Amino acid sequence: MESVLSSTPITVIKPRIEDSFAITYAPLSLEEIYAKADDAANGAVVVMSGMVRNQTDGKPVVSLEYQAYEPMAMRVFYQIAADIRSLYPAVNRVVIHHRIGHLQVGEISVLVAIGCPHRGEAFEACRYAIDTLKHNAPIWKKEHWQDGSSTWVNIGACEQSGENC
Repeated sequence: MESVLSSTPITVIKPRIEDSFAITYAPLSLEEIYAKADDAANGAVVVMSGMVRNQTDGKPVVSLEYQAYEPMAMRVFYQIAADIRSLYPAVNRVVIHHRIGHLQVGEISVLVAIGCPHRGEAFEACRYAIDTLKHNAPIWKKEHWQDGSSTWVNIGACEQSGENC
């Protein structure tokens, strides 16, 4: 009987020691993420902060709940960093931290920071990181509405549909 498993080896991407990745229940700190992306060779550190807003498509939101399949999400984060280094070789620090659990309006849900000698590459790499994370990482959010109802949303599916989630 032949094996149905592929004989193609799976490439495991290991994070670089200078990078930082996390999925956590703890509140995220802009100062901590900036410090992790900082380096004497940088001419720029670009930070993107995603926050819980008080509405989606005009419907009042009171809170969000995030869940993630952490092992796969971390692999996606590592792949994003590897892709960034391929696309923007000058990047010297990649930081991606995502919060899970119950978050209130105004709380930070995700922080991405890129340290790089040049601002143009830092901006482009940061945008690539957050856009790719939202499309590829197995992270879901549950929107809790003011009327007491709630809805689960896969972040990637939301972004691909063009909805403003």
